[in-house]
Formats: sequence, C-alpha cells, structure tokens
Amino acid sequence: VPADGSHWLSMHEVVDILGQRGHEVVVVAPEVTMRIKPSKNFVMKMYSVPYTQEDLKKEFQAFFHFSFEQGSFVERFVKAYQGIKRITNFGISGCEHLLQNKELIRYLEESKF
Repeated sequence: VPADGSHWLSMHEVVDILGQRGHEVVVVAPEVTMRIKPSKNFVMKMYSVPYTQEDLKKEFQAFFHFSFEQGSFVERFVKAYQGIKRITNFGISGCEHLLQNKELIRYLEESKF
C-alpha cells in the first residue's frame, strides 16, 4: 500500500521489476493520487475517497506556493504547519476509506495480501 509522493517514487521501480520477473504484484491505492498510476507489471486495486483530483492538486499547489511568500518566521511556520496538516488529512481520510471498504478488505484477506 504505497503512499503518494516520495514513498511511491522509491517503490515504483522495485515494484515494476518484481512484476517483470514474474512475481504477482498488487498495488492498493486510492482512486485519487498524484503519482500512482496503473502499469502492465502489476495489478491495481483502487478504492474511493471523499476528495477529487482537483482538491488534492489545489492543496499541494497552495502548500508549495506559500513557501515563497514573505513574512516572519512564525507566520511562515504556522502556514507550513497548517498546510502539512491539511495534506496529512488526505492521507488519513484515504486510510479510513480503505479500511471501510469491505469488498477490498475481503479480497486482501482471501488473497493472503
């Protein structure tokens, strides 16, 4: 179950190579992601989340935009903290929706994931 961003970037090549070598690889990911995309080298199992691609993109853009704003250290620190908290909430929400997806959880249990 990769996390969007740096975790997936680190895993993607290894996952692809394992699939090329004949291993059965299943990637579980939310239907809304920034970087996790289907590949012929693995099976994707996706689950729904309560936010859109646009919501996610907008939050990441806002987070990176404020990095270049002027202001005191405290103001920038508070904005960074708030941005990280909002982005983290996407991950938390995704985890909650994965665990609430009875069909996907049943598939994972039956396949000894």
